[in-house]
Amino acid sequence: MRKEECFYLGKIAKKFSFKGEVLVYLDTDEPELYENLESVFVECGKHLVPFFIENSSIHKNDFLRVRFEDMNTEEDADAVIGNAVYLPLNMLPKLEGNKFYFHEVIGFEIEDKRLGVVGKIQSVNDTTAQPLFEVLNGEVEILIPMIDHFLLKIDRENKKVVMDLPEGLIEMYL
Repeated sequence: MRKEECFYLGKIAKKFSFKGEVLVYLDTDEPELYENLESVFVECGKHLVPFFIENSSIHKNDFLRVRFEDMNTEEDADAVIGNAVYLPLNMLPKLEGNKFYFHEVIGFEIEDKRLGVVGKIQSVNDTTAQPLFEVLNGEVEILIPMIDHFLLKIDRENKKVVMDLPEGLIEMYL
């Protein structure tokens, strides 16, 4: 499985017991959706390796307590601490309306209610306090804050994000 075909679910945060159990931090608003997984992909080096789950349960809201098959000691658990956990994209729950996954809008056009098409989304920067659409307009990169108040519609059919942006935001870049 290639990383491009998967989504980031979280990371193995710490050991839970001396019998090889670990706690996986789930980077999701709905951890309960992932409580009964059969397997996950764990990033080991530059490769995604399938790990099969014997049992799991939600632990303190954001964590999944996991017992992987053939992981029975603290040393086994130590070997995967800090590793990222992925699932195939087809396991993402479908979103509707104005809810969207960051990866699904890459390549969509941004259309402003006032100015029309502003550019095409190249990526989403979520390392800042406010996630930003990184939009390309010709050679110019425009950063547009992903604020619910600005977002009018996600048009999946026409691959557009329709927004009502504050006057001057786009003009500042052009």
